[in-house]
Amino acid sequence: MIRCVGFADDYDAGVMSTTPSRTATHSSAGIDLELDRARRSGPVRDIIIPPCPELLRQLQEATAHGEPDVNALQQIAAADVAMAAALIRQANSPVYALQQPALTAGQALTVLGVRPAVQLLTGFLTRHALQVQSPVLDHFWESSTRRALACEHIGHQLYGMNPGLAYSFGLFCHVGMPVLMRAVKGYGSTITEALARKDRSFTQTENANHRTDHAVVGAIVARTWRLPLEVAHAIRLHHDFRVLADASLDPTVGHLVAMGLIADHLVQQHEGLGGKGSLSEPTDWDRYGPVCLTHLQVGPAEVDMWIDELHPAFEAVQWV
Repeated sequence: MIRCVGFADDYDAGVMSTTPSRTATHSSAGIDLELDRARRSGPVRDIIIPPCPELLRQLQEATAHGEPDVNALQQIAAADVAMAAALIRQANSPVYALQQPALTAGQALTVLGVRPAVQLLTGFLTRHALQVQSPVLDHFWESSTRRALACEHIGHQLYGMNPGLAYSFGLFCHVGMPVLMRAVKGYGSTITEALARKDRSFTQTENANHRTDHAVVGAIVARTWRLPLEVAHAIRLHHDFRVLADASLDPTVGHLVAMGLIADHLVQQHEGLGGKGSLSEPTDWDRYGPVCLTHLQVGPAEVDMWIDELHPAFEAVQWV
């Protein structure tokens, strides 16, 4: 088991300092206040945040207290023909090598198992609630699913970390992007510009152009959809690595932020740096990767091993 520990180094203006000094302070109450203000009177007030799909709410309720009832999952899956078809299609994929194909949602649930089925249904409902047509986000959901799988995999290695929480963070980490793409004119060009610029960060470019960024909007989506508070806060701070040294926050938030960057690196290694699915800044790994590894007490050899271990799961990801 890897033991999670804190990290004492500090950052200044986005540049890592190896001399411990003052730490950043991002209290939970402070983050919530910031998001409330942004939603009430800031630039985000005019952005339409889609409501959480009713079937996703039912899925959240079914999984809120441990292992859900299979019959409840079957009813949720069967409530939407396209979603049931996606479940059946996944069960009949070469990954499971069935001799007789699954023909019903119930059979597919038996093949997939509860946890993978819940993940597939969550991803399906989220993607369809936030549909967007843009070449810039052409592979967004494939990459998001791979990030979620990577976070979950890392979560299994960490003492005291809930892998399901890690999966949710990985899936929703960049969810602010499709929301902004739907709501803000010119946001597609902002993504292209942000990925190309070397003189400022991705979120700095977003704020320069639109006075908000995908971390803020994503955190508001997470709160609106009633995701766990740690997930919403980690989404808000996933580009601010000062959080790793912040004792005022729940340690889980810092762990999720560190896991997110490692997961992005794993996904980029699979998809290729600068590939169509990559919306993260490769320079983030060069700058902050060692700090995140230290924070979680993970070595480079383990990361290389995870790349190999995750390859089959990454290859199996498809739009459903």
